[in-house]
Amino acid sequence: MPRETGRKVIASNRKARHDYHIEDVYEAGLSLTGTEVKALRMGRASLVDGFAQIDRGEMWLEHVHIPEYVQGTWTNHAPRRRRKLLLHRAEIDKWAGKVRESGLTIVPLSLYFVDGRVKVEIGLAKGKKNYDKRHALRERQDRREAERAMSLRRNRE
Repeated sequence: MPRETGRKVIASNRKARHDYHIEDVYEAGLSLTGTEVKALRMGRASLVDGFAQIDRGEMWLEHVHIPEYVQGTWTNHAPRRRRKLLLHRAEIDKWAGKVRESGLTIVPLSLYFVDGRVKVEIGLAKGKKNYDKRHALRERQDRREAERAMSLRRNRE
């Protein structure tokens, strides 16, 4: 049986980029049970309410919803359980210092398979104010309108 290669995205947290300024991004492994991996292979997960927390020198992913595996039996997992993130000690300590000193939070940005292993992309984030969100939305809309006008102009020539 051939091994999986490449990157296959399972879920992405698009709202995180809208609600937060992402300052640093990192890829981490995820400690999962067998039924969780099977549910993820079916392409079902939600990162909407998720966040990461550092507890006693370990980083944990909280409130990420991986639904129960349909064909699972009594060995099935709890959908919103704590899941351990697999990172090096130095990386955890570096992020712990940043979270402690400047009031940042750690949010999951996407969940994906890399060569058959589940990875999560986590971001060190600072919350946006409402006016920042409106400003970013307005900039995106202006950029779209400018591109549309340029393409219309090119088509006429």
